[in-house]
Amino acid sequence: MANILYIGDSNPGSTSAHRAGALQRLGHTVLIKDPYKVFATSLFEPLHLRTGYRLIQGKMLKWVKSILVVLYKPDVIWVDSGELLGPDCIKLLKSYNCPVILYNVDDPTGKRDGRKFDLLLKALDIYDLVVVVRKDTEEECLKLGAKHVLRVLRSYDEVAHQPFKNYTDIPTEYRSAVAFIGTWMRREKRDELFLKLIEANIPFRIWGIRWQKSPHWEVLKPYYAGGALSGRNYVAAIQGAKVCLGLLSKGNRDLHTQRSLEIPFAGGLFCAERTSEHQEMYQEGVEAVFWSTPEECVQVCKRLLDNDLLNDTIRMAGRNRVLKNGVGNQDICKRILEEINIPVTQVNTNTVNSQASAVLAN
Repeated sequence: MANILYIGDSNPGSTSAHRAGALQRLGHTVLIKDPYKVFATSLFEPLHLRTGYRLIQGKMLKWVKSILVVLYKPDVIWVDSGELLGPDCIKLLKSYNCPVILYNVDDPTGKRDGRKFDLLLKALDIYDLVVVVRKDTEEECLKLGAKHVLRVLRSYDEVAHQPFKNYTDIPTEYRSAVAFIGTWMRREKRDELFLKLIEANIPFRIWGIRWQKSPHWEVLKPYYAGGALSGRNYVAAIQGAKVCLGLLSKGNRDLHTQRSLEIPFAGGLFCAERTSEHQEMYQEGVEAVFWSTPEECVQVCKRLLDNDLLNDTIRMAGRNRVLKNGVGNQDICKRILEEINIPVTQVNTNTVNSQASAVLAN
């Protein structure tokens, strides 16, 4: 098994921490070093975003040196997200003469995030493997000089997103007819969809941040259930909804999102915007339901809320399909390591899932 130096967000609710956990479950020794605890403070974050993190590169380089001084020799270095590490940092990591991987689920070659990924793009040609989740990103990274690019689907976590064994275990405050868990975004016009649901008298609940900034906040306020969710509360809100909405970020060129995998795995009925990738993942009307306009979304929700048998059938078929698709964190991490010829001994996922469910449900 491999010794892996993992540079990424260690917050237990983050997808980065979930991936680190999956690598551990695959049998590897994982040392997590979190640069965000040191550098990405909320006070200076707007400045760093505007300057592409150039102002912290001196300190960042010293931080990387401090890790390498006390570190056992890793077999692999995994950089998750990677916007904080410029070319000099990656060159220093390469001095260990082991593969250095970049994994990024954002859209670093797109335009939405301004200069956030400037240094990441300058370092692309230094990485041994660049892992992305969009076809556009894959093609653009290759054009920018990346030596080896692997495109994967996003993933659910086999432990963190394990559904509750019984519906009665879900707290009542997380049960709803239609649920959306996500952030308000000015350019995405997500609030206009919910105005259509209100007009059609469809009950729904929203969890997420920044909704108070919506110009329609006073109308949406009665439907707002609270801020961002994580852990078992996140799973409860998904599984506790009769219909769980999956919305895209057009600015991020999404054709699928993390929710596209997490919702069906966590026991939710996935109701999302119709895209080519969603239609490749699930059989429409059988394993998930899709729509292209707010008006069509209203009709789909009405049909599902009026037919419990159809609702349960699609929900179960969706979970079976997402399991068949092999898009858990362990599956994706295994594929990434195999791409650089790191052997993996797969743990028994069913055992892990059942054990985790017992622990997390308490």
